[in-house]
Amino acid sequence: MSAKFKGTKLVYSTNPDINDWDESEKEEINLKPEEQQLYISLDKKQRRGKKVTLVTGFLGSNNDLKELGKILKSKCGVGGSAKDDQIIIQGEFKEKIVKILTDLGYKCKLVGG
Repeated sequence: MSAKFKGTKLVYSTNPDINDWDESEKEEINLKPEEQQLYISLDKKQRRGKKVTLVTGFLGSNNDLKELGKILKSKCGVGGSAKDDQIIIQGEFKEKIVKILTDLGYKCKLVGG
């Protein structure tokens, strides 16, 4: 596989040089909560003025990210989503999320004002 096609989501190609579709190149990084640094911030850009709390910096599988997002959503009692290596919690819950994550063993930093 040539370097210019690495990391793309190419579905079909007539190029005979692209014949090595090795999906094992993408490694799953699974770190313990104590080894991770999560960043918590508020965001209201492109959300029609509504505030959301963002949790970024998570290293792990997509299933672990969704599971952590599910825990945070249930403890805050609101909706949200977990995708693209970030957890989005509807509303302003920075301090509450920091407490929940530190109780789970994660290192947390508040970002922004």
